[in-house]
Amino acid sequence: MGEEVGQVSERVGMVLGTEDATPLTFWVGVEEGCYLQLDDAVVVDAEVPGRGPLRISGIVQDVRARHEGASFDSDVFLVERGVLPVGTAVAAQVVATRFEPEIFVPPMPGLPVYRARGKDRDEALYFDRMERRLPAGLTRDGEPVYLDLDFLDGTRGAHVNISGVSGVATKTTYALFLLYALFHSDALGPYAANTKALVFNVKGEDLMWLDRPNARLSERDRADHERLGLPAGPFTSVGLWAPVRPRAGGQPIPDVEGRSEGVTAYHWTVREFVREKLLRFMFAEAEDERSQIADLVARVESFLDRECEDDPEHDATVRFDGRPVAGFDELCELIAEQVEMDGSPWRGRVSDATVAAFVRRLDAARFRMGHLVWGREAEQPERHRIDWEANQVTVVDIHTLHDKAKRFVTGVVIKRLFEQKERMGRREPLAFLVLDELNRYAPREGWSPIKEVLLDVAERGRSLGMILIGAEQTASEVERRVIANSAYRVVGRLDTAEAQRSEYGFLPAVTRQRAGILKPGSMILQQPHVPVPVQIRFPFPSWATRADEAARPEADPFARFEGE
Repeated sequence: MGEEVGQVSERVGMVLGTEDATPLTFWVGVEEGCYLQLDDAVVVDAEVPGRGPLRISGIVQDVRARHEGASFDSDVFLVERGVLPVGTAVAAQVVATRFEPEIFVPPMPGLPVYRARGKDRDEALYFDRMERRLPAGLTRDGEPVYLDLDFLDGTRGAHVNISGVSGVATKTTYALFLLYALFHSDALGPYAANTKALVFNVKGEDLMWLDRPNARLSERDRADHERLGLPAGPFTSVGLWAPVRPRAGGQPIPDVEGRSEGVTAYHWTVREFVREKLLRFMFAEAEDERSQIADLVARVESFLDRECEDDPEHDATVRFDGRPVAGFDELCELIAEQVEMDGSPWRGRVSDATVAAFVRRLDAARFRMGHLVWGREAEQPERHRIDWEANQVTVVDIHTLHDKAKRFVTGVVIKRLFEQKERMGRREPLAFLVLDELNRYAPREGWSPIKEVLLDVAERGRSLGMILIGAEQTASEVERRVIANSAYRVVGRLDTAEAQRSEYGFLPAVTRQRAGILKPGSMILQQPHVPVPVQIRFPFPSWATRADEAARPEADPFARFEGE
């Protein structure tokens, strides 16, 4: 058994003979004065005739207690009064996780069972097979749980999917904890400095404080970080971006309320819109793949790029037929004029009804997100182009935007990042993409430009070093291929009806029941090495998650001596 002081596996019971023991599952009778709880790791040492010693490791999946010698429900009251002499038996069901060597035989009744500690526990949960370990959280008894980085960074697998009820499952917080562990542990080694993460802030301004320490962090929370080998503090390298405020008089003011310092306003230019073919992201709602509108959008994008020239008088605009297109409204009017013209090559052979539907949606999208595309009012537009290279973590705020504008920003930014990774043609440096509300951007039904890009990330991102950490309330509403390509599945509090869907088939029945009562901060983790999902908890965030948690930066103690 484990050799470190305080890390010795202790005997807790014996393999039962009154229940069937199989190579997959067996029952343990818990000895008096001992206990086993859900998710405990146990080991059994056996001797196989003709083959030698065998170690079976497993995880407790269910625990029961009952009276032996009682026949009726009312007997419990007789036992309490001492009238009926019975014994109390506690038993735990164990699911086997590992056989060393791989001889798949059941443990014999009567064999002693040990709660795995130290090295034994590492073997039971395959931590000893993980050459590069990333802290993933803690068990309920405070022991660390790790992920195999090879299945996260694309070496052997990639992507994380997190499901759970909104506001309770703490999906985004756990995604950020994984990023924090990546950037503040030694898991990435020399690649950490150049690894980047792009995070979309979709609800409130909670993620606009990642660079501030959490003033509410307790000593117990700090101890949790210490057990995982992590410092307790804010993210050390953060870039904050917010959309330009509408009707701001031509000034690129970020549209945020909680904080203004350190936040840069972002927008695109008319020239970028034309050259990068961004029109499709104004039509980003999921629709039937056979829709003629998608064909018309692609045709218009092509003609815009071909027939518009760069404006020599301004970096942000273009010219069409010798006339400057000075703003986004003018560009939309040009598009509408060309597609409505009879015989125009811009429209091809599509029907008048399709053109009318195209123009209606163009006008609706222009009204909702037109302030994000600037023309000649843009000064130094490169300063307002989202730059994910400048910091380790880049937060793109979209929570104030209309749904159409959210889709536009999300689609354009992910497309740019994916195309950059394609041009690089190698995995390093890694780029992590954190996106909540995945069911909105990659829905199970229909097609959209954003869904197409996200499918590329899910299916080809592994080889390019672009890793998706996606979250949603209901995995049953997300494109199957996105879920299927995720090496890690994480579940927070689940709606009981949702938990019965086939997308959660990796959860045993008893675990699905537990998912309906999980507290915030607790998750159920399924990873490739361990065949059984394990419940974990992760430390309270050491970075601020809202304005009233943000500790003020410490004042410079030498400031008063300046100038002396």
